[in-house]
Amino acid sequence: MAPVLVREAGDTADGPASRGPAVGQNGGMATAIDELPVHSWLTDMDGVLVHEQAALPGAVEFIEALQTHGRRFLVLTNNSIFTPRDLRARLSRSGMDLPEESIWTSALATARFLAEQAPGAAAYVIGEAGLTSAMHDEGFILADADVEFVVLGETRTYSFEALTRAIRLIKGGAKFIATNPDVTGPSAEGPLPATGAVAAMITAATGISPYYIGKPNPLMMRTALNRIGAHSETSVMIGDRMDTDVKSGLEAGMRSILVLSGSTGAEDISTYPFRPTLVRDGIADVVPMVGELTPEIPVELGED
Repeated sequence: MAPVLVREAGDTADGPASRGPAVGQNGGMATAIDELPVHSWLTDMDGVLVHEQAALPGAVEFIEALQTHGRRFLVLTNNSIFTPRDLRARLSRSGMDLPEESIWTSALATARFLAEQAPGAAAYVIGEAGLTSAMHDEGFILADADVEFVVLGETRTYSFEALTRAIRLIKGGAKFIATNPDVTGPSAEGPLPATGAVAAMITAATGISPYYIGKPNPLMMRTALNRIGAHSETSVMIGDRMDTDVKSGLEAGMRSILVLSGSTGAEDISTYPFRPTLVRDGIADVVPMVGELTPEIPVELGED
C-alpha cells in the first residue's frame, strides 16, 4: 500500500503544499498513518460524524466500512447529558446504525474510573440521565450527605441550591470530580455554559480544582481502548479538535486523524506544539483508509 501523507495547512485538493518531510513533536520524523495495521478505531461524534443532528458527508459510509471490515470501534463524546441509548437513537435518525455498546461517553468513563477507585461509594451527582444512569450502573449510591465524591456533569438546569450543596460538600472533604473540562457547548442559538465553566465557579468558591475524566485526559482513551480490548499502537483516534481529540489520542499513544469539518481549521494547526498524524477535510476522506489499513491477517495485539 502506498504511504498516506500528512496533509497540513496550505495543502490543496490537488495535493500537498510544497514542504519538507513531516516533522514530529520532538523534532524527529512524524509517525506515518500506515506504520502499523489498524485493528481499532476511536472517533469523536460531533464535528466528525454529525453536525446539529445531521450526518456529515461520509459518516454513514465510515460506520458501514468499520462493520464490513470487522473493525473494533467506539464513538466518543465528552457530552455527559445523554445515555448511549439516547445517542444511538440520535445517530440512527442520521442514518448510522450501530449498537449502544459502540458509544462511549465521558459519563461512562467517569463512572468506570470511580468504580475502580472506590466501588460502591456514595456520591453527590449534578447531571442528567447520562451521568446518573452510568453511576447507578457501576453500583454507586447517589446521596446528598456523607459522600466521598461530588461528581459534576453537564446539565441544562444547573440550580443554585445544587451548586451550593456541592460547594459545602467539597469544603467538607468530598473529592471533586468533573466529567469534562469543556467550558461551552453548542446550541442553535449559540454557545451555552458547560461543565468546565460551572466547575470553575465551584473552584473559585472552594479553592479546589476537579479531576477531569473526559478528553483531553488520556484516561478516557485508555478506558475506551480497554472496553473493546484494543491496543493503542494499533488504534487510531479521529477528531475535529486539536486541544481535546488529537491531544488525548497522542498522549494515549495512538495515531490521530484531524478532520476539518468541526472546530479546528487548517490555519489553527500551526498554533499547537503537537501535530496529528494525518489531516483530512472530513470523515468521507477516511472511509477508504479503513480497508487499506485493515491487516491481511486478523491478529489483534494484546490489551493495554
